[in-house]
Amino acid sequence: MKPQTLLCRLTILALLISPHAVVSADPSPRVELRTSHGAIEFELAPSEAPETVANFLQYVDDDFYAGTVFHRVIPDFMIQGGGLDADLETRETRDPVVNESDNALSNERGTVAMARTRDPDSATAQFFINLADNEHLDATADGPGYTVFARVVAGMDVVGAIAGVPTERRGRHQNVPAETVRIEAVERVDPGE
Repeated sequence: MKPQTLLCRLTILALLISPHAVVSADPSPRVELRTSHGAIEFELAPSEAPETVANFLQYVDDDFYAGTVFHRVIPDFMIQGGGLDADLETRETRDPVVNESDNALSNERGTVAMARTRDPDSATAQFFINLADNEHLDATADGPGYTVFARVVAGMDVVGAIAGVPTERRGRHQNVPAETVRIEAVERVDPGE
């Protein structure tokens, strides 16, 4: 078969197949965090972390995050928020979600993971954005890690600005931004926009 004929047939086959693939593709949900420093957009990973994503989206739909703050900022590590108000009072949450850190997603720079206590199944509403590759937070053969459930797809400059704010100790809380970094709203956005 001549190379031109083969190329023509492959092109026709690609055109016949690709519209069906595009139609059946289900884009990952996205949310936008509007903060006092600017907007950050997350793309969620429901296939890899279904329980965690469903939990996070329920908090989004309940408008839980409006008025919370980034209360922990550690340069070259992570920024954490989503559970405390400007007075560093903890908001009441729903029951914890099961740990899904064995989902093959790594705590790389720009990924978003659930914060938790020493209990692997204790994550509720708080999340953190990795400022560096933090593979030591991943699940290992020895035990669970911190569940990655999203990645930043826009606004890493805003994440960087938050990471650069001066911090202080406030009561029992360390690494608290001296200037409040407020989460004004978190809303779903159309992945096609």
